[in-house]
Amino acid sequence: MRVVIQRVSEASVKVDGLTVGAIGTGLLVLVGIEDADSTEDVQWLAAKIAGLRIFSDNEGLMNLSLADTGGGILCISQFTLHAATKKGNRPSFIRAAKPPHAVPLYEAFVKELESVLGKKVETGVFGADMKVALINDGPVTVIIDTKNKE
Repeated sequence: MRVVIQRVSEASVKVDGLTVGAIGTGLLVLVGIEDADSTEDVQWLAAKIAGLRIFSDNEGLMNLSLADTGGGILCISQFTLHAATKKGNRPSFIRAAKPPHAVPLYEAFVKELESVLGKKVETGVFGADMKVALINDGPVTVIIDTKNKE
C-alpha cells in the first residue's frame, strides 16, 4: 500500500457535486493499493498513520499524532499512486490492484483506522470521479509505502 498523507486545516471530497466526506484539522490520506498488499499491510499502515507525530505541540515542534490531537481523517482511494512512468509519457497503472482485490482492502483499511483512532473516518467513493479540496497545513506532506518501510 502506498499513501500520501497531508496535514490539513480542512479537506473535503465531492462526487457529482455533493460533498460525501469532509474534515476540519487533521489528515487527508490518499491510498493506493497493489496486488501484493494484504491485511498485514492494512494493520501496519493504520497504526503508523495513527501514531505519526506531525502535529505541533505547544513549543511548535512536531511531537503530536492524530491520536493526540483528536483531529479528523479523510481517506481517499487513488490507484494513480502506483503509476509507472519509466517508459514513455503515458503512465501505466498495471501495478494498481483491480477492484475485486482493492475494495476489500480499502474498506478494511478504513475500518482499521477507525478502530485504532476510535472515531469515524470520512471517505470518498471508491472508483468515482472525485473532486478533492484541501488546505495543506505547513505544508506537511508524507509518503509511506508498506513495501519500503523507511
